[in-house]
Amino acid sequence: MSQPSSIPPSSGLPGSSGSSSGSSFGSSSGSSSGDTTDPLSGSSSGDTMDPPFAPDLTIGSQTTTPYEDYVQADVLTHLQHTLSDDPGEMVFLVTTQVMELWFTVIVHEWETAARSLREDRVPVAVDALKRSVRELEALNASWRPLAQLTPAQFNSYRSALGEGSGFQSAMYRRMEFLLGEKSASMLVPHRGAPRVHAELEKALHEPSLYDEVLRLLARRGRPIPAAVLQRDVSLRYEPSEAVEAVWTDLYSGDEHAELARLGEALTDVAELVWRWRNDHLVATRRAMGAKAGTGGSAGAECNGCLGSCAAGAGVGFR
Repeated sequence: MSQPSSIPPSSGLPGSSGSSSGSSFGSSSGSSSGDTTDPLSGSSSGDTMDPPFAPDLTIGSQTTTPYEDYVQADVLTHLQHTLSDDPGEMVFLVTTQVMELWFTVIVHEWETAARSLREDRVPVAVDALKRSVRELEALNASWRPLAQLTPAQFNSYRSALGEGSGFQSAMYRRMEFLLGEKSASMLVPHRGAPRVHAELEKALHEPSLYDEVLRLLARRGRPIPAAVLQRDVSLRYEPSEAVEAVWTDLYSGDEHAELARLGEALTDVAELVWRWRNDHLVATRRAMGAKAGTGGSAGAECNGCLGSCAAGAGVGFR
């Protein structure tokens, strides 16, 4: 198949005329300068039977495809059951579902980080936190489809949501619990879902990510107060001046030290969590103004409380 005219002959792309075997991606050793091998299909640029990158259409012709088996795309794309006739509801629903998926990934990363810190594997924990930073960025970008939502547009299908509210998200609650923002009352809305309730109750009574950070610092000889280390982890983390002093001393040393890098990863997480809450507040104010939120929440006023900062949830080195 001929290459588009915009690709120069010397581009070195597979199948481009004039590319040398040394610069052509996927070329096999000993091949001529005009023949390259497509790394995906295995075909050579000299083949005439099939175009490069031609998919094998026989795969999955009798059953589902390996892609479908792994991604479950058919399941994912049939979970959108709108409750109104308004065409704008679809993007609201899909965006909310996408957010739930990102919550799930981020919880996975933070649980990995907490477990790794418990096992003194700081580099593994830092890697998980850094991945979560990129995932938080993607989560925050999820607000964009809803950023320009006007009250009239939202009200056109809002009544169909009934008592539904993002306040009821169990996976977001697990994110908050991992940050040390805990309250047993947050389990109440989930009493009718035994599995979800059990998962939240387990997370409530486990040390938060920040609890594991402070325990690690104590094991590394940092003077974390016993009252902080032995606190009831099912309660909201409260800032400590002694902990602030530990971080101040830590940051006065080598900024490339392992614990300083851990601190920087936590700072990145805290900033993006704050941004998430702030973007939620802005979107809520734009779409709802001072009206009460769905599900009995207080709308923009309630989200203003959530927008205080991740530091209030213990990730601000306090």
